[in-house]
Amino acid sequence: MNRKCSTTDEAPLRADAARNRERILEAAEALFLERGAEVSLDDIARRANVGIGTLYRRFPTRDALLAAASDERLLSLAKASRARDDKLEPIASLRAFVKELVNHANHYRGLAALLGTVLQEGTPGCRAGSEEGRRLLERAQKAGAVRKDVSIGDLVCVVTAIALAVEQGGTTRSRVTHLIDLFFDGIGKT
Repeated sequence: MNRKCSTTDEAPLRADAARNRERILEAAEALFLERGAEVSLDDIARRANVGIGTLYRRFPTRDALLAAASDERLLSLAKASRARDDKLEPIASLRAFVKELVNHANHYRGLAALLGTVLQEGTPGCRAGSEEGRRLLERAQKAGAVRKDVSIGDLVCVVTAIALAVEQGGTTRSRVTHLIDLFFDGIGKT
């Protein structure tokens, strides 16, 4: 994976620093998939063959590392959502995006519980995902399909709750659609 985006609007990295960043992200991806989001940052640094100080210089928190590891998927979700905009009604677009976020939150074991804080990290993918969620929510509200008192925070809470239910084995993937439908029935204008 080629991850050129940094977590801030800082200057481009030196070649060695960029290589270290890429190695850290590759190691993190592998270990998050193997062991979940709570894997030791020391283990990630060891797998990447960098010092823990190098890891913390690039990613000062676990959330920052999870956000960077999620960047490409979140950018893809936002892009796919915008691409289908003219094909779906506003509520259907929002519903599809929520379902995709639930699936994304289950990419790594443990990511569901951290999704809200990860989305606030400010990486390009996190910004794109959050902005797309807001845009879709506002679009559905303007169309009169969603109550005005529903916020993006409400959507993130529901995505987190459903993703946690899936992760903890309390529900099956087929039940995800049912839970999302229940939520959307509750926020619809009556």
